Amino acid sequence: MGKVILTADSTCDLTKALSDRYHISGYTPLHIVLGEKNYEDGLNITPSDIYKNFEATGVLPKTAAVNVGEYIDFFKPFVDAGNSVVHINLGSALSSSYQNALAAAAELKNVYPINSCNLSSGSGHLVIEAAKMIEQGFDAEKIAANLKKMTEKVHSSFVIDKLDYLRAGGRCSALAMLGANLLRIKPSIFVDNKDGSMTVGKKYRGKLDNVLLQYVDEQLAAFENIRTDKIFITHAGIGDDHVKVVFDYLKAKNIFDEIFITTASCTISSHCGPGTLGILFMTE
Repeated sequence: MGKVILTADSTCDLTKALSDRYHISGYTPLHIVLGEKNYEDGLNITPSDIYKNFEATGVLPKTAAVNVGEYIDFFKPFVDAGNSVVHINLGSALSSSYQNALAAAAELKNVYPINSCNLSSGSGHLVIEAAKMIEQGFDAEKIAANLKKMTEKVHSSFVIDKLDYLRAGGRCSALAMLGANLLRIKPSIFVDNKDGSMTVGKKYRGKLDNVLLQYVDEQLAAFENIRTDKIFITHAGIGDDHVKVVFDYLKAKNIFDEIFITTASCTISSHCGPGTLGILFMTE
């Protein structure tokens, strides 16, 4: 009898240590198109490469989904070996990767793509939940059914220090960016866990560390039934000192059993830019 294999899109932003711990069998890299070159997220390009290119040219890369053929090539060796595959995708509102994975699964047997309705380590939460169910002996079909019920229990948000990347990506005007920077406004971005779309939330004002702690307090206060087993701090191009401030603050609250720090993938980083940090957690 075959095994249940767990895979995910590169955008779930799990560290190598977590990948090893939870026995992730592989990641499908989204495409980063920079100039005339097509890169694979996390394999031959890093967020630092994107930041350096933007500083030099003012141009953001384009991102592209994993295509159907790439998914088939990725899943087929697992299936041919008699295994089933549970695959966690980037939210369908953000990418066609999920639809492409479904099309690939239709060409094969025993492949279960999951629309995470999320991004970054919000999707990573579901990867870990799937890994735990595999350890408990659930079959792939049951795991997939359970994961689909969990998507609305994942809560992801970020605070963005600078609006340069949002402006370059057409998500805010030059005037809005100038006004926000002059007033030291730092918007929060929330992920709709019904499809993965993003909306602007509260606009904070002040020094970054103060904003981050206020944001953490408000997010934790917004839910009464937060799961305490784990929380992610995921960031893009932000200083280690800011990450430490948030980590120490969460640790002092003594709420969570584990606090994971992860770095956003190229796909996520290319849209939000450096100076971004979020906390991502689940509710019961």
